[in-house]
Amino acid sequence: MSQLSQTIDLNLLRVFVQVYQDRRVSLAAEHLELSQPAVSSALNRLRAVLGDKLFVATPRGMQPTPLADELAPRVAHALAHLGDVLTSTLQFDAATSRRQFVLAMTDIGEFHFLPRLMEALSAEAPGASIATLRNTAVNLRFEMETGKVDLALGYLPDLTSDFHRRVLFAQRYVCLFRKGHPLDRPDAALADYESAEHAVVVSAGTGHGRADELIERAGLRRRIRLRVPHFVALADVLETSDLVATVPEAFALRSVRHFALAFRPHPVELPPIEISLYWHAKAHRDPAICWLRDLVARRFAAP
Repeated sequence: MSQLSQTIDLNLLRVFVQVYQDRRVSLAAEHLELSQPAVSSALNRLRAVLGDKLFVATPRGMQPTPLADELAPRVAHALAHLGDVLTSTLQFDAATSRRQFVLAMTDIGEFHFLPRLMEALSAEAPGASIATLRNTAVNLRFEMETGKVDLALGYLPDLTSDFHRRVLFAQRYVCLFRKGHPLDRPDAALADYESAEHAVVVSAGTGHGRADELIERAGLRRRIRLRVPHFVALADVLETSDLVATVPEAFALRSVRHFALAFRPHPVELPPIEISLYWHAKAHRDPAICWLRDLVARRFAAP
């Protein structure tokens, strides 16, 4: 880029084209919604950069110099082309888009969000696609700041400054176990919970990790027999063992539909966690991200 092109900003060029069209500073200022001194100042700056008067005041208005006559059509065309480029970039047509959206979520988030999200995507944006990654497997803040991750879903209290958040719904925790387990009866007591063997999903930095911290603070003694980093095989394991797991209620509801499992309220008063949609401030006005945020909210936000 030449030193001259680095010196001239677009605002000066817009003023130049408007004055060339209107031939009067006052009229150009009105069309640009600027003050007359601001337009005059812009012209003076451009004159200094180009080394030409550009316009000469006459009784018939501002008459362009030969250089202004040469530049004006080309500058006007360039500004119009730039406007077309920006407009096409800032528009998003879901029906024709082939964009891949990258979403960060846990595996339990995939259970809850992906089936309905993919159904909605097929109906509204059949050419678009989704890629997911674990929010604990990457530096999520950095990935979202650099635009490599479009949205994050879950309980992510570390995403605060420079991030926007929309609460979708609240989620409580329950105890999940096989049917016929000692906890699977109305009079089950806290002692039954403590005497059971437990499976724990280790998921630091999420709502699941917070639930385990609160259980430990409550002083409950748990015999942890199994620790896993995800929920994928948890229902299979619980169905064929006497293990008990602390899980979000949505996961429990899904599990009892497909496995011989049951669940009950948790003996520890665990506060519900808010499952939210997160996006970085840089993507706040991105039309594609706005569309996807609206799609997720329409499908999953509590009424």
